[in-house]
Amino acid sequence: MKQGLSLRVSQHLALTPQLQQSIRLLQLSTLELSSEVDQMLDDNPFLERKVEEAERESFGLEQLDTPVSASDREAESATYSAADYASTTTAKTENDVENSGLSSDDGPSWEGDGSVSMGPDDSEWGSEAQAKGNNLSGDDAMDATELARNQESLQSFLHRQALGLRLSLEDNAALRFLIESLNDDGYLEDPLEELAGGLAGGDDEEQLGQLVHHFTVALRLLQSLEPIGVGARGLAECLTLQLQALLKLSDTQLDLDPDTIEVALAICRQPMELLARRDIKHLMPLCRANDAEVRAAITMIGHLEPKPGRRFVDVERNVVVPDVLVIKVGSGAAVKFIVRLNPEVMPRLRVHDIYANALKGHKAGGSEAASALALQQRLQEARWFIKNIQQRFDTILRVSTAIVERQKSFFIHGELAMRPLVLREIADELGLHESTISRVTTAKYIATPYGTFELKYFFGSGLGTESGGNASSTAVRALIKQFVAAESPKKPLSDNQISDMLKEQGIECARRTVAKYREGLRIAPAYLRKEL
Repeated sequence: MKQGLSLRVSQHLALTPQLQQSIRLLQLSTLELSSEVDQMLDDNPFLERKVEEAERESFGLEQLDTPVSASDREAESATYSAADYASTTTAKTENDVENSGLSSDDGPSWEGDGSVSMGPDDSEWGSEAQAKGNNLSGDDAMDATELARNQESLQSFLHRQALGLRLSLEDNAALRFLIESLNDDGYLEDPLEELAGGLAGGDDEEQLGQLVHHFTVALRLLQSLEPIGVGARGLAECLTLQLQALLKLSDTQLDLDPDTIEVALAICRQPMELLARRDIKHLMPLCRANDAEVRAAITMIGHLEPKPGRRFVDVERNVVVPDVLVIKVGSGAAVKFIVRLNPEVMPRLRVHDIYANALKGHKAGGSEAASALALQQRLQEARWFIKNIQQRFDTILRVSTAIVERQKSFFIHGELAMRPLVLREIADELGLHESTISRVTTAKYIATPYGTFELKYFFGSGLGTESGGNASSTAVRALIKQFVAAESPKKPLSDNQISDMLKEQGIECARRTVAKYREGLRIAPAYLRKEL
């Protein structure tokens, strides 16, 4: 083997820490970005939030002889009118204001903050954003998140009912344990023996038997609470509990037929697959009922609640805060759409100028050099973080603007006018990579006149048309939804019929594609949509 030295020139891409952070921030959702910002604020002392303060009004002799404009006179007149109106309010309103605890001390400080000069890279980004809210809609206006926080959970609703029961300490503890073991739908998924075994811990059969007994008693108490059907261990038991409650009410309510309820109870004792398929031929001999009785029972079951805890589900998890806002301006041929970032989700950060200037003016030597170098690195990290967040929102705005321009027909006419669009088209237009567009459009939302959508919603493949063009898959889904909404309940459309109707519209769509789109829209098959 011969040994030797050689030189070779090559190029390779190295991901610097700043670039890695930029890529990671780009793919974060709004909630994840907020957590990342909070974590960085806790870790880096050079980073702080920018506190918005009202602009200081100009005073002085130079303002004394300035003529008052007509707009200022109108504003002053409106102010006096509002003051006259406020003086005529009732004593109740005055008491409410006095009890609200507000005082002049709670206002913003009009003194200077004592800050010193900042570096050129330390400017706050997003300072021109609007305030988080106003009182134009009245004092009673609440956003969706605040309403969600005020909603009572299923567990608290059941605990409140349990306070009215006179139970022993053991039964009360067992009932509370079962309530906390319910899922969001109000079902008890784990068997009582398994729950008892988890508490018993050992091989003590006597203790296990006592726990199972207490849980059995507590389960009967739980299933007697509102909403009816809570604590069921399956769909059949949930429906049975509701039917049994209706059977008790049939003596006082004439519109409830006891015979129909009995047939419905018999159906719930059969396999649920027969009910799901509405297999009347097999249910008739099993329930010992004729065709009309089985149909009436299935109709009654259809009016029951399969998920008793549905209305108690925490809606705060479903609240979507848009990253981008689309504002419609004008009408007709002059209509325009303005794309803006949502100021609610834009973190207002800046470098702590006092710490930065103190570090800049400090000359460390000897043993303090290492500490000063570490602080310099933390300062640079803070500047990188602010710059990467700015770049993240700039990229989101660029991509959103390009999407709005490409899908302008959607914002005018709705989802039926959606055009086929792929990631490569936006990437080529903006000079970015497809992976960057994919990161930007994932878990980022845009508020439009037709609702709030994920940015990925505006991308879709195209289906061939008779004219040689392409139709967006989103528009085809909207057509399918319209066809199903307009169908006859007694003769619902099959997938083949929907495919033929699309062909009449000039769209080539196979039956299997129709079935895939229908399932994606969570539309049941034709035999389940048929009205009995």
